This record gives sequence, C-alpha cells and structure tokens, in this order.
Amino acid sequence: MNKNYVIENASNQDIPALIDLLGVLFGIEADFQADVVKQTKGLTLLINATENGVIKVAKNKAGQVIGMVSAQLVISTAQGSPSAWVEDMVIEEAYRGEGVGKALLDEALVWAKNKGATRAQLLVDTENTSALGYYAHLGWETTQLQARKIYL
Repeated sequence: MNKNYVIENASNQDIPALIDLLGVLFGIEADFQADVVKQTKGLTLLINATENGVIKVAKNKAGQVIGMVSAQLVISTAQGSPSAWVEDMVIEEAYRGEGVGKALLDEALVWAKNKGATRAQLLVDTENTSALGYYAHLGWETTQLQARKIYL
C-alpha cells in the first residue's frame, strides 16, 4: 500500500500546526476551549517529556502536519504496570478515511508498549458519534467508568 503520509514524533517546529488541529478538535468537544497560550505550553511540555509522553504526527508528502495523537504514561494499580492515556486524536478532514488515524494510534500504542504499558485508555466526547463508532470499530472497549474533573 502506498501511503501519502509519514508518521514521526512531533517537534517544537510542529506546534503551530498542532494548535490548528487542536482548534478543530476542541470545536467538537464541549469540555475544552481553544487557547493558544495554554495549548502552546502543553504541547511544549509534552514534546519535551520524552520519557513519559509522546505526540505522534502524520505529515503529507509536502511535510504538512495532517494528524496527531498524544500518549502519556501513568501507573495503573489495577494492571501493576504503566498504562497509557491517549489524547488529542485528530485528523485533518481531507485525510480522514485513509488509515491515518489508525496508523497514528498504532504508533502511539507501540511507543506505550515499548515503555512497559499493558493497557491504554482514552476519553471520547459522548456526543461525538463518529468518534464513538471509530474507536469501537478499532476494538476499543467501552467501560463502566465516567470521567470527572476539577480545576486546581
């Protein structure tokens, strides 16, 4: 299969494109707001947290970022090992349906497994039916857990 994209770890030079992608994602998810200052800070922290986090990007043949996914490690007492939180999965609309998302997720999961993770989890906006169907199609299981948040 001839792919029209490459997958690599994000660099600081990718941050403007990643902020644009996060703007698309946060336009879908009701719980988050686009904030360039906060997203720049968060992306920079994650790009530089090479031991415990990664951002995988897909770039087209022209070198433009067309998709992203991030993963971070936490310790799971249930698993007795690291577990990966997968976040910020978004693909440019023009490239959806071409396997870019699955390839990005696969790369993030390989990274997590190589770091010792035995499970991965993610949050999906309950109103985003296309994302819910997508993750189900890829074999991600629904849990009985429900997310909560509080700002510190």
